[in-house]
Amino acid sequence: MAATREKAQLMSASEIDRTLVRLAHEILEKTGNLDQLAFIGIRRRGVPLAQRLAHKIETLEKRKIPVGILDINLYRDDLTTVDIKPVVSSTEIPFSIQGKDIILMDDVLYTGRTIRAALDALFDHGRPAKVHLLALIDRGHRELPIEARFVGRVVQTTDIEIIEVKFQEIDGMEKVLLVEKVAASEVA
Repeated sequence: MAATREKAQLMSASEIDRTLVRLAHEILEKTGNLDQLAFIGIRRRGVPLAQRLAHKIETLEKRKIPVGILDINLYRDDLTTVDIKPVVSSTEIPFSIQGKDIILMDDVLYTGRTIRAALDALFDHGRPAKVHLLALIDRGHRELPIEARFVGRVVQTTDIEIIEVKFQEIDGMEKVLLVEKVAASEVA
């Protein structure tokens, strides 16, 4: 993996939480029937996003939103470039997605290829009524015609910049960073 250097912290833990509160309210405003709503988090960092938003909506509306976990590794179009033996984790969707209004969640929306793979994986589990996308960060540079309905923050980036989302559940810290790739000779 290329070496990186931190350029800026884009969001603190409290800013992430405030953004999730806003997204929860936006979901409630734009959802007609909460009984049909379900969240699917794309494994890894889409999962805590989905779980946290479900908890915020439960706190606001006193109703549980089903949450599933989607592993997309075998659906990626760059599978042969990722690793000889990709790590496949389990998909855990403990409810029928048939006829549901699904909000698919990921931490960063970039080229759209992860979402394309996620849609392929999701439709192998049934046919939802609707699928919307939620991304904590939309950094642009789309290669496919994919757009998020719910976006925490839009951050314009260059091709050498990377957005790193750190969640307590996975990384032991809570922040969003803008980092840039650096040549090996620049790493000291």
